[in-house]
Amino acid sequence: MAKKIAILTGGGDCPGLNPAIRGVVLKAAKLGYECLGIQEGWKGMIQADARPLTPDGVREIVGEGGTILGTSRTNPFKKDGGPEKVLEAFKTLGLHALVAMGGEDTLGVAARLHKEHKVSVVGVPKTMDNDLGATDFTFGFDSAATLSMEAAERLVDTGRSHRRAMVLEVMGRHAGWVALYTAIGAGADYLCLPERPVDVKELCAKVKAAHDKKKVALVVASEAVEFAGDKKEERLDEFGHMLLKERGVGERLAKIIETQTRIETRHAVIGHMQRGGAPTLFDRILGTRVGVKAAELVHAGEFGKMAALKGTEVVGVGLEAATAKLKTVTPDWLRLSDDLL
Repeated sequence: MAKKIAILTGGGDCPGLNPAIRGVVLKAAKLGYECLGIQEGWKGMIQADARPLTPDGVREIVGEGGTILGTSRTNPFKKDGGPEKVLEAFKTLGLHALVAMGGEDTLGVAARLHKEHKVSVVGVPKTMDNDLGATDFTFGFDSAATLSMEAAERLVDTGRSHRRAMVLEVMGRHAGWVALYTAIGAGADYLCLPERPVDVKELCAKVKAAHDKKKVALVVASEAVEFAGDKKEERLDEFGHMLLKERGVGERLAKIIETQTRIETRHAVIGHMQRGGAPTLFDRILGTRVGVKAAELVHAGEFGKMAALKGTEVVGVGLEAATAKLKTVTPDWLRLSDDLL
């Protein structure tokens, strides 16, 4: 009887998950394994909720957005008996190994399960925020940043027509990579990142100067930027992260700009549109490559590792080290953005 590999996708969805699932399944089949799809992330693993994944069933999902397995933000270590239920699911489903696809939270759980309970798990890095350490890029990021760049360009068109300043709020909880790439790619006039507090005086001066020259100005802002004197967000999810949906950064920035510059200002929030839709070519290829590598790591018995992009190569790196520290926008990137914006 063929050994079984389970696959789960946890945390926020993003383009590239289905190509990654496909990569695992197709490579695993070549290596003689059967695959099961865990439903809705760690929630499904706790419940031993799975269905078969066959090569024929996944062959045409390479261009589909979202995840065919569903997802959740469940943390087994925050549930009574959660880790023990995961271990029991391994036995119930007859698993040889588990491939966990996700960001810092999903892979943080995987790392703990391997370290504390010797679970045979391999990680696949997924996050549109591109904030996972030990990998140069994560799939989902290119698709999200490309979409937000296109949205920013559209805002400039309508802003110029009405002689307005425009603010685009994009996703990015702790790291401003999406905002950074969007701003540079769209030729924005100002960039607001979670890595540094908003300088309101500088912001308004640059917006006014740009508007005086072009009759339009564009500001790109990450959803988690901080303002001097703000109180920290108290509402947290199961992984201890602040809930951002009510912060209204884009709207707040637009009001500040309009009040202090007297320039009519509008804002737009691209939000969850960045998570949906077909993955870009880059994300299809990267998702496929890390999926294939995950199957290879399982076959080699290299558990507790994650498939990471290093330069042009996909290699296995330790899960614990990969999730130990978030990758935020570095000073050299900040200097580059300052030179251009």
